[in-house]
Amino acid sequence: MASKSRALVRMSEAEIEEFLAEHKKVQVATVNPDGSPHLTTLFYVVDEGRIAFWTYGRSQKIKNLERDPRITCLVESGDDYFELRGVSVSGRAMLVTEEEGIRGIGTAVASRMVDGADLGDLGRGEVERQVRKRVGVVVVPTRTASWDHRKMLAEAGS
Repeated sequence: MASKSRALVRMSEAEIEEFLAEHKKVQVATVNPDGSPHLTTLFYVVDEGRIAFWTYGRSQKIKNLERDPRITCLVESGDDYFELRGVSVSGRAMLVTEEEGIRGIGTAVASRMVDGADLGDLGRGEVERQVRKRVGVVVVPTRTASWDHRKMLAEAGS
């Protein structure tokens, strides 16, 4: 029964793509030196079908990823059980350390934070000031899980 329910709520590739495109924040889990999870929330973009973000180069998540590139990302929404939707992506982090790549990710994230509006000189200047302090991260997925509990109500109604 569980596998039937699981299959019922799974999102298609197109639904996953649409879901990731409509959200802005991702919860990111890395592995601390003691094996415990380190969990943070960041703004992200989808770059060639992969979750990408930037963060400070001295952050705990980057220290963790330099030591152990395993990463899990969660984008979720919904308040009621039958509204819950989410995509969990596990994989390996590819660290982007060259300024051009960091600038590209940072500009895309900053633009997404303001709903795609032009960043203007001030915003572009702020991205430029941050480039040397940050590292880009691209998640290379090895496993993706998804769910859309709204499908249960649709199934019950048919």
